[in-house]
Amino acid sequence: MEHVLAETRTSFAALGLGDAALHAVADLGYGEPTAVQLQVIPLLLAGKDVVAEAPTGTGKTAAYGLPIVEHLDEAERRTQALVLVPTRELAIQIAEALNSLGKYRDLVSLPIYGGQPYERQFRALARGIQVVVGTPGRLLDHLTRKTLLLDNVRTVILDEADEMLSMGFIEDIQTILAAVTSEHQTALFSATLPPRVVRLAQQHLHDAKPVSVASQQAIAPLVRQVYYEIPAHAKPDALARILDLEEPESAIVFVGTRREADTVAEQLNGLGYLAQAIHGDVTQAQRERVLERFRSGRIQLLVGTDVAARGLDIPDVSHVINYDVPPDAESYVHRIGRTGRAGQSGEAVTIVTPRERRQLTMIERGIHRRLQPLSLPTPSDVAARRRAIFRDRLLEIVDAGELDPFIALVEDLAESRDVREVAAAALKMASQDGSPTLATRRKRPSDFATRRTGTADGRPPTTAVKRENVGVESSDRPKARTGEKEKPARAPRRGSGARGTAAQLFLRIGKRDGLHPSDLVSAIVNEAGLSSDAIGDIDVFDSFSFVEVPKSAAERVAAALNRTMIRGRAPRAILARPPDGRAVRKAPAS
Repeated sequence: MEHVLAETRTSFAALGLGDAALHAVADLGYGEPTAVQLQVIPLLLAGKDVVAEAPTGTGKTAAYGLPIVEHLDEAERRTQALVLVPTRELAIQIAEALNSLGKYRDLVSLPIYGGQPYERQFRALARGIQVVVGTPGRLLDHLTRKTLLLDNVRTVILDEADEMLSMGFIEDIQTILAAVTSEHQTALFSATLPPRVVRLAQQHLHDAKPVSVASQQAIAPLVRQVYYEIPAHAKPDALARILDLEEPESAIVFVGTRREADTVAEQLNGLGYLAQAIHGDVTQAQRERVLERFRSGRIQLLVGTDVAARGLDIPDVSHVINYDVPPDAESYVHRIGRTGRAGQSGEAVTIVTPRERRQLTMIERGIHRRLQPLSLPTPSDVAARRRAIFRDRLLEIVDAGELDPFIALVEDLAESRDVREVAAAALKMASQDGSPTLATRRKRPSDFATRRTGTADGRPPTTAVKRENVGVESSDRPKARTGEKEKPARAPRRGSGARGTAAQLFLRIGKRDGLHPSDLVSAIVNEAGLSSDAIGDIDVFDSFSFVEVPKSAAERVAAALNRTMIRGRAPRAILARPPDGRAVRKAPAS
């Protein structure tokens, strides 16, 4: 370990960094400098302006963050560096990164963004902040109020400049840059360099040195980029099969519209995945909770529009799946930049319909790379993959040892049974029980035909869901109130759900059906005889809902709800799968 840290310090020291920065780099576990760091750090240390074409995930935060640390005057409490970013999530992420990079120089960094109370920002700025990271709109507000002073700024960073201009911030950026009157250097970072970004650089940077790592070298060099071409109607099944085959530890599924994000997330939940939609209609508070659940592993699939590709504080994911082909090469670069970050490997999968094939060709030209075509995995391919994974896990257990009690049991059974049959039965039992992984939280590929054609008794495919123990986890959402006088509004019951005192029910009825939380309370109280005080959080989405009830009464409540109608619809209540992935018993069918 000490040898690795020594090599890290040596490789970064060659760029001209001092001991404080090198110590922070070693603490953060950085290995060799990335391509953008190798080129940008020496230029910024020398005081040069820089225009860097660098996609997400190439290590650009450290590329400009480490020179900021080096140039920091620890005795000066006024703002010395200003970083402009497109979103509040990116502001928070970068401020935290800069604090980590500058911890041995007592660097103080503050994120400034809309949606946060002004008073808190006023107090922090008044105390003195050395590095301000903010969104253009809120920074301009502070400049107008004269609560942010830029007369001592020596470094200005424009991060994700193309995205800021796409969001319409050009005038705000122009005003902010004009307000920096002190002598300073400016660095502009952008995933691509369209003409509008080039014009901005020409106006505000002086003798800027160009840096480009946006060719094949930087566009996910360690990411396997593949595509599957399938008919448009087969996309849901294709996505399920790909997830079954790939076994992602964590993944982002990108779609084109907000409505499609909700639809795909619901489909995945119905198939037993732990999925959550994230897009522009999701409130900031909801979004932060969703991301926290994703970071902690309680959600394994995010289904999002391009808002999830940029600016969100999402950790590196194992897979990026383009359910819809990105509109252009720039969007593709941003999407797949969520995986294979800073020298790590990753997987980028794109689902292509025949009508989108030309669009994919344009993207390949834009990134100077051809994606590898693959055939859609068959159910037998998925089954073989699962057997291989099961075999590997089995061998890991064998290699780990500590099997004496089980060996004794095998020897006892071997006196009356064939050892091979005993082993086969044990393996069958283990494979049926499964482990809390993505593979065991979904239906089998053999269910695809049933979903398309319906059940054997002729019912539509959706009616089969209530008889399945689908793995559904509560998504992040606003906590609902009852809205009835005799049942007063309640605060969310923080003691329920995840701590094992309550169970969640999943219902196939939601806002589109006119459902209100009070309808669920009334139905549970009247049909199941449960006190309203015993009902926990109620969350109503467009086409489904969640409600928390005592675990001991969950099956009784589900059965009671399935014997009645709510807003003229059968709720089809089932027990949601808990976050740890263990199976739960099925709710009785109506």
